[in-house]
Amino acid sequence: MRIALGADHGGFELKNKIANYLKENNFEVIDFGTNSTDSVNYPVFAKLVGDSVIKKESDFGILICGTGIGISIAANKIKGIRCALSTNTTMARLSREHNNANILALGSRIIGDLLALEMVETFLSTSFQDERHLVRINMLED
Repeated sequence: MRIALGADHGGFELKNKIANYLKENNFEVIDFGTNSTDSVNYPVFAKLVGDSVIKKESDFGILICGTGIGISIAANKIKGIRCALSTNTTMARLSREHNNANILALGSRIIGDLLALEMVETFLSTSFQDERHLVRINMLED
């Protein structure tokens, strides 16, 4: 499975920890940056990751900024992206089961590293489960 990663300066360190975790667990990682803690604009990275998912270059995306809010808003501007800001494993699981989310957004200043890795594992191992939600997802696409 190929995972696209992107973060602003606030999410840089957590992005690297997630990248290492994914590689250790045999995921292919496409790292769109940023590559330092120098200030950058999160919409740039949301677009890079979102476009990768839409073009099917990546199976899923993970985006990180300080709170996860800004980067998730930016990603959700892209047609076909369902980016779910999550703060716990239940939200990560339900975002896949009920909403068929294709990008997980995390806030590096909101959650700890261990929880972030648990959420990534949960998000990537959960499938869309409930076809009754498909009507709602199709409404989002329209």
